[in-house]
Amino acid sequence: MKYMLLIYNRPGFLEELTEDERTALFGEVDAIMRELTESGELVGGQALADPAQTRTVRLRDGLPAVTDGPFLESREVFAGYIAVDCETPERAAEIAARWPDVRFGGAMEVRPIMDDAGTEM
Repeated sequence: MKYMLLIYNRPGFLEELTEDERTALFGEVDAIMRELTESGELVGGQALADPAQTRTVRLRDGLPAVTDGPFLESREVFAGYIAVDCETPERAAEIAARWPDVRFGGAMEVRPIMDDAGTEM
């Protein structure tokens, strides 16, 4: 089963870290990605640009309206994702728990990815 691990973190937390702490954090991410690549569990993933570059589209009076930014009431922002193919949801949660952003006040959301038939719903 494939799982999307959604990465949420506090805006600016990286800037609060020392250069050594940032290097260590990125080293942990690299190690996890290498491990998942070697085990065949990695499907893909990407970091996202700063939320200030976000555009949100909603319907207003039946017409699409585009606004700047995500403007969600949250202390965390959606920062990226990693997609994995694991045997169990517990394994996906285990991977998410190891993600270093979690230690710095972030969160990882683990969501199953539906197959093309959508039979998981």
